[in-house]
Formats: sequence, structure tokens, C-alpha cells
Amino acid sequence: KFTPPHTSVSLSFGLLIFFFFLLDMMSSPLDWPEPIIRVQSLSDSGVTKIPDRYVKPPYERPYLSPKDGEVNIPIIDLNGLAGDDKNLHAATMNDIKEACQEWGFFQVVNHGVSPELMRRTRDIWRQFFNLPLELKQGYANSPKTYEGYGSRLGIQKGAVLDWSDYFFLHHLPSTIMDRNKWPAHPSSCRDETEEYGKQLVNLCVKLMEILSINLGLEKGHLQNSFGGEDIGACLRVNYYPKCPQPDLALGLSSHSDPGGMTLLLPDDHVSGLQVLSNAIYKSVEHRVTVNSTKERVSLAFFYNPKSDIPLKPVEELVTPEQPALYLPMTYDEYRLYIRTRGPLGKSQVDSLKSPR
Repeated sequence: KFTPPHTSVSLSFGLLIFFFFLLDMMSSPLDWPEPIIRVQSLSDSGVTKIPDRYVKPPYERPYLSPKDGEVNIPIIDLNGLAGDDKNLHAATMNDIKEACQEWGFFQVVNHGVSPELMRRTRDIWRQFFNLPLELKQGYANSPKTYEGYGSRLGIQKGAVLDWSDYFFLHHLPSTIMDRNKWPAHPSSCRDETEEYGKQLVNLCVKLMEILSINLGLEKGHLQNSFGGEDIGACLRVNYYPKCPQPDLALGLSSHSDPGGMTLLLPDDHVSGLQVLSNAIYKSVEHRVTVNSTKERVSLAFFYNPKSDIPLKPVEELVTPEQPALYLPMTYDEYRLYIRTRGPLGKSQVDSLKSPR
């Protein structure tokens, strides 16, 4: 059983959970290698042909099919863990285990995050991206931290770019969270985003316990390995403007995320996420397509290890038959490696495999 290539996903009121346990260098530059062009501005200008900088080579172009979305991805109802029904509890735990091993992601419902808060937060960020450009430019980011309003990933000069803008912000640790770097407009953006982050962190802690138990470990093992309460969490709000040639471009190139766990709130009106065919838990490769008639907004929340902890496989899970696949490195080192190169499928992860 595997994820068929090019499976498009559009979900409502659920959070899509991706797992990237690598457990799965260089200085970051101060500025971008070329002048930044806002993709939304290109779209709003009424261009009928996208600039060459956004045209993907044929082998990377999206596969757009009317049959997209027919695959039955795993849907996990966390209510199955809340009651006294032991059989339902065991079945739910097993469903999560299978989803992590065979798919690398699933949709979770009845997760404890307020559906109204999810809707409001997404709508607020849609409003932000539709503000005048001069207001958004006040939050322009740099490759040093990526925090703020951005339009490209990676610093390779002359790279083919993605058809998207984004806003990246830190939620944890509290020592680097700076609400003043978050948008002041819409006026409720900062409060709603902070509350949304708090509720997602609570969900992540719950999921980390489930994952630990399913691996045969103490329920707090993975959380403690990530740094206990001293972990990292950040949010990237993705904005995919209308694209006149969606068959030639991607909103976000193929990649697998560099952190521990990603909680994705998709746009419930516009599909676009494509999960590609693929370690006990899978690190799933995915990308985002664009639409010629509709804009798309999604929120990706990244739950990450403490930045300076050496990451390596859990010792209890390493055996002669299943040796460590990756050399130890800190999350800061790996994140910088990813940011410097930009999204490149799973080649970044594969390049760091331990020689055997």
C-alpha cells in the first residue's frame, strides 16, 4: 500500500498531519541574491504568460487530472482515544500507526482545535495578503531567518521560482517570538494567530505521546527528545495567487519538510496539495499546484526539535537489521542546509544518509 503519485488533497475542518522524523552549513546570507518580485503583484497585473523564472522543466510540471482527489487518505478521529471503549482506543492507535508507516500523513478530526478559530485565522491571513503592497512590504523578510513576508525559498541565483508568496513567523520558543514582527493588520491577526498556535502546540504534544507509545516507547520519549517544553514551533502562511499558466508552474516545489511534525490547514475551497509516492515513520514528499481562476491560502504549522539538540535515531529503535540511516546533526544545521538549497524533493534528506 502506498500513496499513488500526484494525489490532490482538499480538506475541510480537519488538519492534515505530516510526520518528518529524521531522528529526520554554512552561514545564512543577509539578503536575497536577486531583487524580490511579489508573485501576487504579477498575478494582479493581468499577465497572460508567466515569466520564464516561474516555468518549471517538463519533468517537474504538475500533473492535473479530473480524477484528482479520489484517493481515500487516512482520516483519524481522535474521539476514539477519549472514551472507555478499549477496542475503539486500540483500533484508533493502530490506524495512526499504519498511517505514519504507510502514508506519512493523515487527516485528523475531533482534534480539539476550535473549528471557528481555524476558519477565522485563515480568513484573517487571506485579508492580510489582500492589503496594499506598501503595507505588506513593511514586513519583508531576508534569508537570515525567513521571518516575515516572503516570495522565495532558497538562495540559489537564477533558480526557477515558485508561484507563491508567504508569511513566516516564530511561535516558540518564547525567547524568539516577537509579535511586533507579525502583521498589525487586520487588527485581530496577532491575537488570533497566537491562540491558534497555542491550540496546535497542545495537539502536537498529544500526538507526540501517541507516536511514542506506537513505537513501543514511554509516552514522553519523543517530546523529551525534542527538548521537553523547550521546543521550536513556527507558522508559514502560504498564499498562491491565480496563475495564467498553472500547467507550467508550481505553487511550492516538491519537498519533504525539515522538522518533526507539520500540521497543515488547507484551503477548504481550492485543492492544490499533491502528495507524491514515497525509517519507521515516512517522510512524505509533497508539492502544491496553482489555479488559473482562484487564489489559495493554507497555514503550515511546524513543530520542531530544540534547535541545538543533536538529532539521531532513538537508540532503542536501532538494530543490526535496522541501522541508523542518518549522521547526527543539530536541527539548526539541518534547517540551514535546507534553506540554503531550497525545495529539492527528498534529495536533501537522501544526501545526508550515513555511509554504509
